[in-house]
Amino acid sequence: MFGRFLELGIATTDIAGSVLFYERLGFSQLITGDAWSHRYGVLSDGRLHLGFHERSMPSPSLTFVLPQLAGSQQRLRAAKFEPELAALGHDSLHQLWLRDPAGHAVTLLEARTYSPAAAGTQAQSLCGYFSHLSLPQDDYQAAREFWEGAGFVALPAEDQPFPYLPLTSDHLDLGFHPRGTFDAPLLVFECADFGASIERLRALAVPLAAQLPRGLDSKRAALIEAPDAIALLLLRTGG
Repeated sequence: MFGRFLELGIATTDIAGSVLFYERLGFSQLITGDAWSHRYGVLSDGRLHLGFHERSMPSPSLTFVLPQLAGSQQRLRAAKFEPELAALGHDSLHQLWLRDPAGHAVTLLEARTYSPAAAGTQAQSLCGYFSHLSLPQDDYQAAREFWEGAGFVALPAEDQPFPYLPLTSDHLDLGFHPRGTFDAPLLVFECADFGASIERLRALAVPLAAQLPRGLDSKRAALIEAPDAIALLLLRTGG
């Protein structure tokens, strides 16, 4: 319904600082096009794609590419996806903005805004294997209905590492956790070499949060406070 996942769009006032931060974590820059008039950059670990926009916008925003976007409005509305705002002029990239039941932003674009990296050319970041984007949401049923309508598949609720509802798709997995667990979106990574990764991050002066999401301890989890109100959660895997 929403098309193919493109990026997690993030508003920033300092795109150079954001790029340097994620490059320090092992993310790589991708080649961007000229679709935007504002400064724009994309960083990726091969699975997760972060689009940094030096402008005011809903952030973070799950961004998808849906070709022939203008002609898709009737189909979206019939499926009860009512755009909050539309920009469908002849002289700019077509865009639609929506909100999920918890207020999380969704952006639909008519075309890609960066070139994907060649398969196998990007190494895993220091954070480990990107697992999913976890979003605060207390109403699992509302999240399930909205995102299944968009093409995701809901799985049974999990209770580890904390309670959450997982949903899967071809290009992005989502999770929804209660707001009492953590009040902001989390980029969740599985880290097999947890101890060594934490030492490398500390050596690079990457800031680790003193307080973890509810129910986690520092022996099995670490939280990176990134610029632009984004948090990265590293979870130890294995024994």
